[in-house]
Amino acid sequence: MDKIDNLDKKILSILSKNARIPFKDVAAECGVSRAAIHQRVQHLIDAGIIMGSGFDVNPKSLGYSTCTYVGITLERGSMYRDVVACLANIPEVVECHFTTGPYTMMVKLYARDNEQLMQLLNDKLQGIHGVMATETLISLEQSIKREIPVNAEE
Repeated sequence: MDKIDNLDKKILSILSKNARIPFKDVAAECGVSRAAIHQRVQHLIDAGIIMGSGFDVNPKSLGYSTCTYVGITLERGSMYRDVVACLANIPEVVECHFTTGPYTMMVKLYARDNEQLMQLLNDKLQGIHGVMATETLISLEQSIKREIPVNAEE
């Protein structure tokens, strides 16, 4: 990964607080031209430092009221990639992580209700070849969601 300088960090700090801010405003705050900001942001995207852009859609507005984390234990850790390929076909699965600790992997998924959650667990996740066990943790409330802070002084 490319090394980033203090100007890059300042740009990242500004954009992480408001990704929709116009480049002219970022340029004014950084004391450089709009073209320089555009070039820097494009470089940060190309280098994989800025990943994605878009809007966060509230799952509840689409009828998904149950946020769940599922710890999955696999027969063998080497089955991870095959299991991920199967999980990628389940639209309700929004994150998947290969983990240390008691589970081989951890997924985050959304369900419309407990009935759909049970169907996802019994018919989809536990039916994947290599899945030995699952443990389900239902999120009652998301209290913090943010990006890692970017400090231009470091």
